[in-house]
Amino acid sequence: MAIASINPATGAVAKTFQPLSRADLKQKIERAAETFAAYRRSDATQRAGWLNRAGETLSAEKQRLATLAVSEMGKPKAQALAEIEKCVSVCRYYADNGSDFLKDEPVPTDAAQSFVRYEPLGAILAVMPWNFPYWQTFRFAAPALMAGNVGLLKHASNVPQCALAIEEVITKAGFPEGAFQTLLVGASEVDTIIDDERVKAVTLTGSEAAGISVARRAAGLVKKTVLELGGSDPFIVLASADLDEAVKAAVSSRTINNGQSCIAAKRFLVEATIADRFETMMTERFRALRVGDPMEEKTEIGPLVSAAARDEVESQVQDLVGAGAKVLTGGRRLDGPGYYYAPTVLSGVDPSWKAAKEELFGPVAMLFRVRDVAQAMEYANGTTFGLGASVWTNDLAEAAQLVDGIQAGSVFVNGIVKSDPRLPFGGTKRSGYGRELGRHGIHEFMNVKAVWIGSVAHPNGRA
Repeated sequence: MAIASINPATGAVAKTFQPLSRADLKQKIERAAETFAAYRRSDATQRAGWLNRAGETLSAEKQRLATLAVSEMGKPKAQALAEIEKCVSVCRYYADNGSDFLKDEPVPTDAAQSFVRYEPLGAILAVMPWNFPYWQTFRFAAPALMAGNVGLLKHASNVPQCALAIEEVITKAGFPEGAFQTLLVGASEVDTIIDDERVKAVTLTGSEAAGISVARRAAGLVKKTVLELGGSDPFIVLASADLDEAVKAAVSSRTINNGQSCIAAKRFLVEATIADRFETMMTERFRALRVGDPMEEKTEIGPLVSAAARDEVESQVQDLVGAGAKVLTGGRRLDGPGYYYAPTVLSGVDPSWKAAKEELFGPVAMLFRVRDVAQAMEYANGTTFGLGASVWTNDLAEAAQLVDGIQAGSVFVNGIVKSDPRLPFGGTKRSGYGRELGRHGIHEFMNVKAVWIGSVAHPNGRA
């Protein structure tokens, strides 16, 4: 079955690709293993130079690359351009800091010398999603390549042109052939790749079901996995917050990438004394959002990625309304070609409802009222997810209480949750495990080797 690139703004098929045959797939894995044998011994300074050139290539080709992303998954072009720039930043970050992260770390013991050494594992399979087709991949590729690993990319099947473009960028940067390869295969081939003994570990960003499947397969072969799965991030607004700033950030966080972001705010927990004002202000801003052609400069909301994605959001909203939620704006699919859903605000949501605990992957905001900090924290932790959380307060005691009590991989106070090359990124609970980015991220796919050296004889025989 062909892999298709479909424009979500029109529903038209732009291009199709034949998946790799099983023989071609094995050949690419063999090339990765052969490349790793020499690449692992390459100088870290040289790898940093290639990474810097990858960043330069991304910058030089950002218009073309951004257009591909818009045409394959529908994000507004301004956001696609920003995504490319973020990829540039992660390349530069690891080029600048990777050598220090990889140095031997002395550890005082009773030995003459003892230290920790970091060694690359080999070929790493990256199973990546469509929603940030470049960023999700480069936040894996930059640290992995800097560490001396080689990458095999199984990208989402609806962004094949983006997937191939990523390999082209890395090749143009000067990395050896086989250091990073795109595998145009369907999801059914993931187990085959994991089963290959030359593949040493797997990282996946995607759905909970996909993560469970990959982790189960890899665990059976004692292969390491890093999983970044779904999220239903809380956005807590307390009475002491700057309400104008909080509302502005709330709208931005809920609608970025057309609402299709794991770390987008999805549940808005607002202290009761300011809830009416917050609802009014947020609803007004949602109504004013420009929905349209994602290629247009002024468009703020484009289509959802597919008809299935739009239908799922529609079904979830209907379930919430059926349970008693009130639609303040939106709440419907939009007429015409493409997979558009109106920006939607729902009030009166109860945290006990099943639909209120699910991840909503679209421009839909659920509003909850809370009595105080304690109830906000109870609601925030009341899902199986634990990816990120945003807290809005000007009370230091409130902020400290929530930072300490919220179960999430990251907590941002008076700011939108975002990934940053300098900070470790990942979740807890059913949002996954392991970390990407920062110093922690580059060490995830390395052998952390402890070295202990007692007295060593000198050539002249003296100890």
